Amino acid sequence: MRWARIQLNGSPSYAVVEGDTVIPVRGSPFEAWDRGRDRLKLADVKLLVPVIPPTFYAAGMNYPEHVREVAEKIGQQPNLPTRAEIGYRANNALIADGETIVIPADASEQVQYEGELVVVIGRKCKNLTRENAPSAVLGYTIGNDVSERTWQKADRTMWRSKNTDTFKPMGPWIETDVKLEDLVTRIRLNGDQKIEFPTNRMLFGVVDYLVAMTTRLTLYPGDVVWMGTEGATANIRHGDRIEIEISGIGTLINPVVREGR
Repeated sequence: MRWARIQLNGSPSYAVVEGDTVIPVRGSPFEAWDRGRDRLKLADVKLLVPVIPPTFYAAGMNYPEHVREVAEKIGQQPNLPTRAEIGYRANNALIADGETIVIPADASEQVQYEGELVVVIGRKCKNLTRENAPSAVLGYTIGNDVSERTWQKADRTMWRSKNTDTFKPMGPWIETDVKLEDLVTRIRLNGDQKIEFPTNRMLFGVVDYLVAMTTRLTLYPGDVVWMGTEGATANIRHGDRIEIEISGIGTLINPVVREGR
């Protein structure tokens, strides 16, 4: 099933997407729901961020080539993680499919995309096991972890580099019928494919993270976990268009502008 969050009569509403048709529902995928009578055309609907998470988690360095590329850029030896460790992002940075990534006027030229699989939690859970962790997942969506690299190096935390307004596009919807081993991530900049990789080629997979996290943290319905990216990312500039495609889920598309242009 494909769940979207849409603008309906001036308010957010969850909806089921079936092909080019959008069916608003009463309720949400995290609770009881039933289909409404309306049938809307997908092309006529304003898609919103598919969920506003209670907590926004991020796995960070979770693909081997990306770890090596980042280490080379900053002149260090690559240090592959030895366990699943989680970080956090901020909801203020979230924008939907089609909305604009705004680069601040004082940012450097080193603003880069990171295409990521996003896990959406479907139920309250603690102390998950490898056997029951998959049942905690409602589905998956797509994220673009936009990052300002000079700020990332300069700050003791990543408050600017990762959490600036508009730096976290997420969407276009949540897909519940997903086989992780079949997914492929493709990242295109202005139509030119820059990166392609098997989405599930992670150092630590979804189950690894959910089991590790819930030894200490309670996860709640709507929480999201961004699972990291692979490969060498490129700079984005005013006028660019970024597409993050994950096969079986969809494509997240966002234009880029720089303040003052």
